[in-house]
Amino acid sequence: MGHSHRLRIIAALSNGRVHVSELARNLGLSRPLLYMHLDRLEKAGLVRGRLELSPDGKAMKYFELVDFGLHLTPETVIAALDADERETKDE
Repeated sequence: MGHSHRLRIIAALSNGRVHVSELARNLGLSRPLLYMHLDRLEKAGLVRGRLELSPDGKAMKYFELVDFGLHLTPETVIAALDADERETKDE
């Protein structure tokens, strides 16, 4: 949550679902970087991605917010930092 790109993604999705290419353009992020942050937000249960078929049969990925509440404790912050450090080492 604490990363500025993730906060910007949540803000951008607050008005409804958005196609990933449009989201990348609106935020000025590359699609690979955007997908990395969306993956982390999805694993945290804050956003949901869904594939849909366009009228011409092309698969399109849309993301939307999931209703969530956030309750932070020192333990939650420490756990999030530990998880982020583990993911960074795995990349």
